[in-house]
Amino acid sequence: MPDFLQLTGKTVLVQGVANKKSVAWHVAKTLESEGARVVYAVRSEARKKSLEALLAGKPVFVCDVEEKGAAERLAAEVAAAGLTPLHGLVHSIAFANYAEGFKPFHETKREDFLQATAISAFSLVELANAFKGHFAPRASVVTIGISSLLVTPDNYGYMGPIKAALESAVRFLAKSFGTRGEVRFNVVGAGPLKTSASAGIPGYLESYLFAEKLTFRKRNLSTQEVADPVLYLLSERSSGINGATLVVDAGLGSNYFDQDIIRLAMRLETKP
Repeated sequence: MPDFLQLTGKTVLVQGVANKKSVAWHVAKTLESEGARVVYAVRSEARKKSLEALLAGKPVFVCDVEEKGAAERLAAEVAAAGLTPLHGLVHSIAFANYAEGFKPFHETKREDFLQATAISAFSLVELANAFKGHFAPRASVVTIGISSLLVTPDNYGYMGPIKAALESAVRFLAKSFGTRGEVRFNVVGAGPLKTSASAGIPGYLESYLFAEKLTFRKRNLSTQEVADPVLYLLSERSSGINGATLVVDAGLGSNYFDQDIIRLAMRLETKP
C-alpha cells in the first residue's frame, strides 16, 4: 500500500542529532524520505555549526536541555517560525559523565546522577510540557530507551536507573496527556548500537561484541533498524500503542542460555 505510514506533510521535531551515526539522524532522514517535514533541535551553537553541511537548508534550533527554561524557549521559537502544530516529537538525547572512568554504582556522585537525569530523562517531561499547546490532536512522542531495564552492566553504571526513570516518565506522560486528548508517548528500547554516544561508555566494545553473540541471528542491530520502529510509533498506524516500550534487540534479551556462549564460558571456567 503506498504511503502506508501516512507521514507525508506531517511535521516532526527531532532532538538529538550529533552526526551521521546518531539514531536521531537516521530517524530524521527516513522521515524526510517519507515526505515529512523535520524540525531539528541540537544541543549547542557549536553542534549546529558542526552540522551545517548535513542540515543545510533545514530548520535547526538550539536547545541545551540542561539549562532551565530551554524547552520553553525552543517551543516559542519553533511556534514563532510557523512550524507548528507538531505531529511528532523524537527525544533522542542522553548524557552521562564518564570522565573519571568506571566506578562501582555505589560510588556515583550526586552531581553526575542529577545532571544525567536532567538531560536524559526529565528533559522529556519539560519538552512535553513546553509543547503541550503546539501538538496536533493525535501527535506522537517517541523517546529512545534501552532494551532491558533488568540487566545490570557494570560499565553502564548509573545510566541504568536513569533510563528506568525515562521509561516510567513515558507512562506517566501518556496518562497525564490522556486527560487532554490523544497525544501518545512511547519508548523504543534499543539493543546495543554503534553510535558516538556509546563509544564514550567505558568497555563498551567488549559489551557490544558479547551482545552480538547473544542475538538470535548473531548480528547486532543497525541504527536504521531502530529508526524504522520509531517511524511506526510516530505514525497513526500505531494509534493503539501508548505508554509502551517497543523492544528492538534482535532477540538479545531472550537468549541468555545460548549454547555457544555457554560452551565458551565453561571452557574459560575449566582452564588451569
